[in-house]
Amino acid sequence: MSSHRRTHRALLSLLAFSSWLQGGICSMIHVPSNSLRSRAENDTLPAYKNPSLCIDDRVEDLLGRMTLEEKAGQMFHAMLFPGPNGTLDEGDDTRNSTDYMMGTQLLTHFNLVGEVTDARQSAAFYNLIQRRAAETRLGIPVTLSSDPRHAFTENVGTGFNAGRFSQWPETLGFAALRDADLVKKFAEIAREEYLAVGLRAALHPQVDISTEPRWARISGTFGENAELTAELLTAYIKGFQGDKIGSSSVTTVTKHFPGGGPMENGEDSHFVYGKNETYPGNNMEYHLIPFKAAIAAGARQILPYYSRPIGTQYDPVGFSFNKGIVTDLLRDELGFQGIVVTDWGLITDGYINGQYMPARAWGVETLSELERATHILDAGCDQFGGETRPELIIQLVKEGTVKEERLDVSVRRLLREKFVLGLFDNPFVDPEAATRIVGNDYFMRLGNETQRRAYTLLTNNQTTLPLRNLGADTKFYIEGLNATALQSRNLTVVTKPEDADYALLRLQAPYEPRPGGFESGFHAGSLEFSAEERERQAAIYAAVPTIVDMKLDRPAAVPEVAESAVAMLASFGASPDAFLDVVLGVYEPEGKLPYDLPRSMEAVEASMEDVPFDTKDPVFRFGHGLRYADQCTSEK
Repeated sequence: MSSHRRTHRALLSLLAFSSWLQGGICSMIHVPSNSLRSRAENDTLPAYKNPSLCIDDRVEDLLGRMTLEEKAGQMFHAMLFPGPNGTLDEGDDTRNSTDYMMGTQLLTHFNLVGEVTDARQSAAFYNLIQRRAAETRLGIPVTLSSDPRHAFTENVGTGFNAGRFSQWPETLGFAALRDADLVKKFAEIAREEYLAVGLRAALHPQVDISTEPRWARISGTFGENAELTAELLTAYIKGFQGDKIGSSSVTTVTKHFPGGGPMENGEDSHFVYGKNETYPGNNMEYHLIPFKAAIAAGARQILPYYSRPIGTQYDPVGFSFNKGIVTDLLRDELGFQGIVVTDWGLITDGYINGQYMPARAWGVETLSELERATHILDAGCDQFGGETRPELIIQLVKEGTVKEERLDVSVRRLLREKFVLGLFDNPFVDPEAATRIVGNDYFMRLGNETQRRAYTLLTNNQTTLPLRNLGADTKFYIEGLNATALQSRNLTVVTKPEDADYALLRLQAPYEPRPGGFESGFHAGSLEFSAEERERQAAIYAAVPTIVDMKLDRPAAVPEVAESAVAMLASFGASPDAFLDVVLGVYEPEGKLPYDLPRSMEAVEASMEDVPFDTKDPVFRFGHGLRYADQCTSEK
């Protein structure tokens, strides 16, 4: 082998290992062969459109061609509402039309709103969006993102129901199973379903630690243990992004830095009364453990939370306004060099689900919109989530408040991610393939099995469960599920507890309802049932042996249920059929609690928001979970 050939091969090997974070000589990604143009065609293209060139060269070529307005447009990540029958949304009094955002404001990053109920239509809609993007001067393709959409959550602020996608438990259910391989398998399946309809960015995983049990967003976490969270999120990121980031990857947005768990009094910082994050136990380091793991796993993007830190070394301003958090801690101390996107709505007041929502500019409420934007850029963030205000950035540059070179730093990162994902070379998807991939039988089967396995058996007095070999005349009183679910199994349903042999209660974990079209979706407040509800349930427990399925989107302080029900199960996102399969012994519950279940609100209020496992005398501890008795030990 000639020395020239050896040198050439060595160089290729070196380039293949160069990190995207370092912006090496030439970052290599696989480009599908069917998207490659002939050499003659490539030679006539602008450099940024030439797939044979290195990514860094393509980025710099494109950046050099961009106007100030085009750069500003890249720095906004807006909500995208599909129009009727897969058309472009025409907007309304509360939002701009899609055509205006793409053609005038020059935005290319969007967060898809609503369920995917028709995979073919969703894929066709995505292609329509990309064709509209191709009509702009530079033809910069769209990056379409999504909140979680594979479970049971339905809250426009945090996630969407699975719709046509395979349906799995919430991430708490994966924490209950403690199986990193299963988490990776889920993420790989979710990636295939995302890719099929054009979703290229996942606005998750949510890796906050649930040290404050009252917080309304615990359902999206992996629970109270930072080390377990770190293990599972690593598998999650690897599953979505693949072994190497590229054209078959979904980029992940890890949130909410530096950890949203220790909310003061458990309130959420979407709202004015929940703006404070507090550390009475001086335990911020515990909440950073998952983010260190995410960075080590190759996290591409990180999203800070709305909250402002209270009683720490950092300024008491929202995390995305906070240079000490974004630049000093995240970038300099932890070494993260990827994209930082803010949480949604930090600059502009607006409406969500008909409810007025002031900008979540906590600690800088008195600043103007221009000043808020300046603070966010000075803090080190790259992109404004949920905003459509590029004119503010244009004005800041033209007035000399912000240098255009500062924009280049962020736009370079954002463009680079598009190139790495292969969007410039092959932005379209196959709608027919989407119908075969999304929600296919195999994906659905694994999701359904996981719902059942994640059930956690908390009590089982006198080995009541499973209810096998029931007599034909067995009668059930039910709450929280439809009678047809039992009747389809030839089981009898009665309307009074005293007429039943068993009661099956599917109960939502206690919470105090809040007003508002958006706020009402957050389960907050007391973890105890009201006196009236406890009395109502007690009458059922006294009348009939009762099996309770407690839907634990956050911990519950319900010792009376554990004491009075003949069996108590915890679930983290499961269908009625999954519940019945577990009760009837078709499947066995395998879960273990991903957090403590406190004994009382008094114990919760006496605990510290940032410290795990510190409520006094919990009813059940992290890791608790029974199994069904072995029915066949005599045969062994």
